[in-house]
Amino acid sequence: MMKKKRNVFEVKLDAEEQELLDSIERDEWESVKNIEEERAFSKAAAANSLRKDERVTLRLSSGDLRRLKQKAAYKGLPYQTFIASVLHEYAAGHFSEVV
Repeated sequence: MMKKKRNVFEVKLDAEEQELLDSIERDEWESVKNIEEERAFSKAAAANSLRKDERVTLRLSSGDLRRLKQKAAYKGLPYQTFIASVLHEYAAGHFSEVV
């Protein structure tokens, strides 16, 4: 969330973001020596983790699918992309387990 204050934008940070900012301000960070090599490594890692190389077919209730399509539309995403992103977030451990 950003709010304007005297031509300056203030950004509300969560605890992790604030910790990172404090660390940067304490000058605890160092530049990497081989930036191009690190950039190439990071690009390859991102491409590998985002690659969609498997197809899944599943059946959903019409009500669930309708609600998912509504949420996707609200976010401005195609519904299949939205469903894939929700599943990715869950698989990555960003959602709590439902019992």
